[in-house]
Amino acid sequence: MERRGQQPGDAQHPSKDGGGDSPPPPPPFLEVTCRSSGKVRRFAAGTTAHYALHAINRKLNPRAPPALHVEAARDDEEPFSFGPSAALANYGRGWRLQTVTMQDAPRIHHAPHSDTKQGDRQLSKEDTVDTETISGTCIYVAKIVLVFVSLFLLGGLLTYLLEVIPDMLQTCIGA
Repeated sequence: MERRGQQPGDAQHPSKDGGGDSPPPPPPFLEVTCRSSGKVRRFAAGTTAHYALHAINRKLNPRAPPALHVEAARDDEEPFSFGPSAALANYGRGWRLQTVTMQDAPRIHHAPHSDTKQGDRQLSKEDTVDTETISGTCIYVAKIVLVFVSLFLLGGLLTYLLEVIPDMLQTCIGA
C-alpha cells in the first residue's frame, strides 16, 4: 500500500466564489508606536521585543523617558505585554503595537498632569528612589575610601613602631 503526500500544487485554496485564490499575504513588517516620541517604527516580522526596545530607545531624545516593554493594545480589551525574547506579531485589525514607559505605567501609580512643565513637576516616587540610590552609592564609595586611608595609616604606624621599638629597648637596657 503506497501513500502519496500531497504536493503543494494539489492544495486547493477556498475563496468566496469557490476559486483557488489565496488571501493577500500579511505585510512584511510590523509597526510599533513609540509613546515617548510619538513616532512609528517598522520592524521585520519575527523581530524580538528586546531588539525592538533597543532600537527604539537608541533613537530617543535624551530627555524622553525610555521604553520599558512592548505591548499589544486594543480599545476594547486589556493590553498584553511581550517578554524580551518574544517575537513581535500582528494580531489583526484593531490591534496596535506600542511601547510602555514609566510614565505610561502609572496605571498603578499616579499619572503626571499634562499641564505641568518638565522643570516644574514635583519629584515622583521613581525619582526619589533614584536619588536615594545615588546617595547610597556615594556613601558606600566614601566608606571604602575611608577604610583604605585607615589601612594605610595603620600600616604606617606599625612600620614606624617596628623601627623605633628596638632602639627604645636598647636605650632602656643599656642604661
